[in-house]
Amino acid sequence: MPISRVLLPSLPVAGLALLLLAPSGCRSSKPAATGGRAATSQVVAYPAAAGFDQAGSDARALAWADTVMRQMGGYEAWQQTRLLGWDFLDGSYQLWDKQTGDFRWQKDTLVAVYNLSTKQGRTYSKGQDISTTEKGKKLLDRMYPIWVNNSWWLLMPFKLKDSGVTLTYKGPGQLMDGTPAEVLNMTFKNVGVTPDNKYEVYISPRTKLVEEWAYFPKATDAQPAFRRRWSEYRQYGPLQLAADRTDGKDGRRLNHITARTTVPANVMQNPAPIARLE
Repeated sequence: MPISRVLLPSLPVAGLALLLLAPSGCRSSKPAATGGRAATSQVVAYPAAAGFDQAGSDARALAWADTVMRQMGGYEAWQQTRLLGWDFLDGSYQLWDKQTGDFRWQKDTLVAVYNLSTKQGRTYSKGQDISTTEKGKKLLDRMYPIWVNNSWWLLMPFKLKDSGVTLTYKGPGQLMDGTPAEVLNMTFKNVGVTPDNKYEVYISPRTKLVEEWAYFPKATDAQPAFRRRWSEYRQYGPLQLAADRTDGKDGRRLNHITARTTVPANVMQNPAPIARLE
């Protein structure tokens, strides 16, 4: 599937790294009960990124964000995780070193090694450097938007308190299978590739995890462009991550997910396609 068909908004590197400065008065909180259900026990907040819209967000939504982070492993586990790897829907495979900002992308015989901070890198075809060719330059120019989009599809729940995000509680709802959900609205202010988007994030009060999401191209749209599962969680290194992104029909999923606290030698700068890490 072409990248342009699935390009969704995400936020700058600093936001996804979840900066260590926490807003005052947000060290612990608890979602209020809804519809007679106890939402969750008290949890410790994870730090909002610099530029998060604290004033426009509400306490119940923030508390659910903290709960989700805890269920996925906790903020400490997120900080300890250094290397993330995954297949994307178009058949590409990528590795992201959170510590250095190095991003490695491959598809078929093409490889790009890129740094998200310096915006510099190299491109290869069948192991040969093509960085100075038109094809190589165009591929390198796409690396930041590709990382933005593809990492969003893997890591959106970790970005609920990211820079430029406004997070509000919409109310109780239902998952596609009819079970209860708590629904958050996620909108953006002057950040990312497509800041006019909106998401509805569906959290199961039973698992306390994001179980579905709905995508609106514009925040004012009455109906989403799609609604998909965010399910099939399992343990990957320190984190709980989900692979299923289907709408119940198309079978879309992220494969070969890995999360590690260390980076194998001779991987990130390798100019030739490599085997997926397990």
